[in-house]
Amino acid sequence: MMKTDIIAPYPLSVKAKHFLKLSDYQPNEILYLLDSALEMKSLQKKGIPHPYLSGKVLGMIFEKSSTRTRVSFTVGMKQLGGDAIFLSSNDIQLGRGETVEDTAKVLSRYVDGLMIRTFAHETIECFAENANVPVINGLTDLHHPTQVMADLLTIYEHKGKLQGLKMCYIGDGNNNMCHSLLEGAVAVGMDIVVASPEAYAPNDHIFQEVKAKAQVTQSDVSFTTSAEEAVTDADIIVTDVWTSMGQEAEKEERLKIFAPYQVNTALCSHAKEDYLFLHCLPAHRGEEVTTEIIDGPHSVVFDEAENRLHAQKAILKALV
Repeated sequence: MMKTDIIAPYPLSVKAKHFLKLSDYQPNEILYLLDSALEMKSLQKKGIPHPYLSGKVLGMIFEKSSTRTRVSFTVGMKQLGGDAIFLSSNDIQLGRGETVEDTAKVLSRYVDGLMIRTFAHETIECFAENANVPVINGLTDLHHPTQVMADLLTIYEHKGKLQGLKMCYIGDGNNNMCHSLLEGAVAVGMDIVVASPEAYAPNDHIFQEVKAKAQVTQSDVSFTTSAEEAVTDADIIVTDVWTSMGQEAEKEERLKIFAPYQVNTALCSHAKEDYLFLHCLPAHRGEEVTTEIIDGPHSVVFDEAENRLHAQKAILKALV
């Protein structure tokens, strides 16, 4: 275990068999995984082999297209000494009417773990209930936990801490990134404020659950319709596309609604001088963020993208 000041080694609980959403994990478990991710990154950068998963195979089911998720999980498994199999919904019987339950039971007989990138969160929960191997959420419409693990790792690397920092999320609050950022920020003791139009506020159940947990970690969680208010004195600014996969028909309407929430130079002037800008990518330059911000000195989006690899290797090592 690589010694850092994040946390001392702490084993995952028996309940943490799957990785579906960050709220399933205790704060010390999330910090344990981040510590392990730092170890994974250090080994990889030094060229030290780390075949923790030699002989293991990860099945990867994609109902949504992907760049970073597909490549990072594939490379991660190979660097850990294992292998990964890509399965699109068009390639397996799931796309021809076989039930999720049956698919999960069958694939469990072949592979050592499943990573799924899908639409409804209920789909991945059904997989987890019926699989006999760990199931990892590569993205659903409700949560994106592997991305947020990479985000937290990136923030720690650049800030040297997590607890006490202020994160603001600007844009569509009712999306998977916002929900997982809320859960992740509170777990590590960060303050977080979400700024979006009232009609696009975060899922209320998730928001209230996070607020309750914030009392334990002494984090502040809030919502506002003012982007300027959210950004004021922020250490980290995060945004995401205004139109996600499956929402293409709403694009023109969304461009108008979210225009006041664009992350640009004027808005960022209210943040701390050493703020970090994060975006899960792909980005729509000129929409949710301007080019001068995403390509500017405060942006760490490509460090963030790289850290998907290291964070996911830590998850794979812990679960598979």
